[in-house]
Amino acid sequence: MKNSRRKMIKPDSTQPGLGQQSWQSQLDRFVKDNRQEFAALTWGLHLQWGEEPNTLGIDLKPTPHFVACPKSTIEQLNQNVENRLKEIVGIVDGYQPEKEVLIIGIGFDHVRLIYFESNPTPPECFQQVGKDVDTLLKHLEDSMNQIINISNQ
Repeated sequence: MKNSRRKMIKPDSTQPGLGQQSWQSQLDRFVKDNRQEFAALTWGLHLQWGEEPNTLGIDLKPTPHFVACPKSTIEQLNQNVENRLKEIVGIVDGYQPEKEVLIIGIGFDHVRLIYFESNPTPPECFQQVGKDVDTLLKHLEDSMNQIINISNQ
């Protein structure tokens, strides 16, 4: 998995032609269609990361791929954008990995928070899916690259 990237994200940026709504809708739909796998993945990564307060991220450039988003980087980003991401920081602070799924989508100078309570729970999903973290990462990344089309954006 690649490390998180330090790039300026402007939540209020409006750049015509980038298809912001399109990538966000595609990402939302992809996660919805793969809820159990994402719950399993976030739980498996939580177990791997241990005490490191990382959040799973999906960076859409140059192609969709997973990144680790350390809490310190999210907090620094919030400071860089004049505290406009305080709600995201609050959700990251209160995140309960044994019950919830939390993913940050990063694309075209915007962030998209993907956050839901999982039923069954992430640990149960991890058992039911029966794949290791590396297999889940590869499977979901490959699927994202086939389904999420950002080439025209």
